[in-house]
Amino acid sequence: MKTLDQHIETTPGVAGGKPRITGRRITVENIVIWHERLGCSPDEIAAEHDVGLADVHAALAYYFDHREEIERSIDEGSAFVEALRRANRSTLKETLGRKAGDAK
Repeated sequence: MKTLDQHIETTPGVAGGKPRITGRRITVENIVIWHERLGCSPDEIAAEHDVGLADVHAALAYYFDHREEIERSIDEGSAFVEALRRANRSTLKETLGRKAGDAK
């Protein structure tokens, strides 16, 4: 029988060193986003990503024990993505904008 601490591992160099389901690249952050922000049930997450239901619950338990750390990491990731979006304008939007102006 697996205990809670056997469901979650942290390995430097794997998944950015973030806590993840043992033997997988699915991070606790992934589980949290799917469950807390996208509204997926633990059963849905387990079925969709082919992980054990106990693994999903262990990831959620880990999150609740380390909520501040995990939330900070999620926020940092979101800020990074937003910075990339601002730095790399979409040429598609510019092209469509020009074509819409040409059609007038």
